[in-house]
Amino acid sequence: MPIRVLLADDQALLRSAFKVLVDSEPDMEVVGEASDGAQAYALAGERAADVVLMDIRMPGTDGLAATRMISADPALAGVRVVMLTTFEVDEYVVEALRSGASGFLGKGAEPEELLNAIRIAAAGEALLSPAATKGLIATFLAQGGGLDPAAGLPGGKHAERLSALTGREREVLVQVAAGLSNDEIAGRLEVSPLTVKTHVNRAMAKLGARDRAQLVVIAYESGLVRPRAE
Repeated sequence: MPIRVLLADDQALLRSAFKVLVDSEPDMEVVGEASDGAQAYALAGERAADVVLMDIRMPGTDGLAATRMISADPALAGVRVVMLTTFEVDEYVVEALRSGASGFLGKGAEPEELLNAIRIAAAGEALLSPAATKGLIATFLAQGGGLDPAAGLPGGKHAERLSALTGREREVLVQVAAGLSNDEIAGRLEVSPLTVKTHVNRAMAKLGARDRAQLVVIAYESGLVRPRAE
């Protein structure tokens, strides 16, 4: 089955360009277009979207609010949101991830990057490139080295919830927060990528994270990982 993609952007010309690109791929199709966040939320369920390409800045209900609505709706648990930003390191990146986005992509990305982002999100992986992860860490640094845990993902108190993780799961979480892939983590820990994936999935379940991207936020908000300047 092709990946069902919903486009949410207030610029019709940009949506048209994305539609032509996505529909040219045999493994994906555009199932709807939205010009604001409220419409994106409604269509995500109505069109059974797998991935929503969501612009952050839209009139009325913006992309952040729409992403929070999608994340909070149990009926849309399988929907993944990729935020589209003017720059890859956007001032709202942290808020986007905390709202439930699986990752983010600059609007100036190459066509292949956009298509790859859709496939990564649809597979349930986090879309956090090394540059994007760097920007996320820089944002934490700019905010004084961390975020208020109580203002984070639903449930808060991440530091307490970390006690449910095994030592190996904590170790893997630290590597995830560094922006490493399962293969890279497997190489460092000398285990198989499948073992790493199992640890990641268990950590997500125990911490109530929708996906890998939110694990990064939890790792910093809990204090497990401290951002530091290079």
